[in-house]
Amino acid sequence: MSTVIPTEAEIIQRARDLIPLLRERADACEKNRMVSKETIQAFQEAGFFKILQPKRWGGYQMHPNVLNQVLMELARGCPSSAWNVMVLGVHPFEVGLLPPQVGDELWSADNSVLVSSSYAPFGTVNKVDGGYVLNGEWLTSSGCDHAAGGAFVGGRVRENDEVVFRSFWVQRQDFDIVDDWHVVGLAGTGSKKLIIKEVFVPEYRSHAIGAYDEESHGGVENLYKMPFFYVFYAAVSSVIIGMARGMVDLYIEHMVPRQNINQAVGAAVNDPFIKSRLGEAYSKILGASSRVLHNTEEAWSYASRGELVPLDVRIRHFASNQFTGGECFDAAHMIFKKTSTRGIWMDSPIQRQMRDILVGANHITQNQDNIGDLLGGHLLGNPLPQPNPFGAKPAAAAH
Repeated sequence: MSTVIPTEAEIIQRARDLIPLLRERADACEKNRMVSKETIQAFQEAGFFKILQPKRWGGYQMHPNVLNQVLMELARGCPSSAWNVMVLGVHPFEVGLLPPQVGDELWSADNSVLVSSSYAPFGTVNKVDGGYVLNGEWLTSSGCDHAAGGAFVGGRVRENDEVVFRSFWVQRQDFDIVDDWHVVGLAGTGSKKLIIKEVFVPEYRSHAIGAYDEESHGGVENLYKMPFFYVFYAAVSSVIIGMARGMVDLYIEHMVPRQNINQAVGAAVNDPFIKSRLGEAYSKILGASSRVLHNTEEAWSYASRGELVPLDVRIRHFASNQFTGGECFDAAHMIFKKTSTRGIWMDSPIQRQMRDILVGANHITQNQDNIGDLLGGHLLGNPLPQPNPFGAKPAAAAH
């Protein structure tokens, strides 16, 4: 049966239409420390997990900015739920980078099966004949309770006298889940620990996750010529932008009926500081949103022609997107302070949204300190660190 692919406008509108429902469920999501099965089912029915899935297995294979815009909408309603869509929705893209045998094994019976991940190399990996043996604990696997298709986990392994950072697809029956997710924000993501003991992963279920060259991306369809780390990092930034947009929504709802204690001012909407903080915060969020969407569109202009994205472009995009978390946190905190005492009650969605942004901005993909040094050094003509984080065999730089 052929797949009916919605338009970009249709699928983004589906996300927008779910915002009220997600806001209703956000408190329960946080208290249960995971997204409900009903919410995940709603996302399945909306097609969000198919956006980057190859058409070969029933996916939509759409522009990466479709996922980014969907995430920007969903996170306005419930950051944790949107975070699950981001993580579980980006892995179909990764399957598109692997040999077709992986997609056949994963989706032959059910092409809606989801995969979670834990890329930080917490465990150990040993190269053996025909593949790898994995052992250890992998933390923070968001949405793992909904991922019947297993997980991608990251690990460093020595190959040919160099250390390679690889991703491994581990099937669900090959790991245990430990519920250790007790955190200050994004508690509803269900980002639990995976335990893997002496699991063999065949060579074809793994790839060098940072590789970006003709060997790793040359023989795939145009969407999958986008660098994986770029697509993933931009998706994280998009969720955080959505969280900050949600903070603006809540702030406006909070301030419109509010009366200021200063009788000379009267209604809060007449307070110049309440207005100016909102205007500045909104501008910061809009700037971050425009940058992420623009960067992805520029990278797509190469990939959609079947070309690899040049090194210089990749560096600018990868680095500049990592400032999103800090900018959105600053914007959200700026208006949170103007809610005064009303914003701190535990039954106020404003404080939950603020805590979620705090945790989202702490994600490794938002490491503006280290990446600022790398980007500034590149602009000043400094050589890239080795190993090159942008691919061992980069495409020629743009001039």
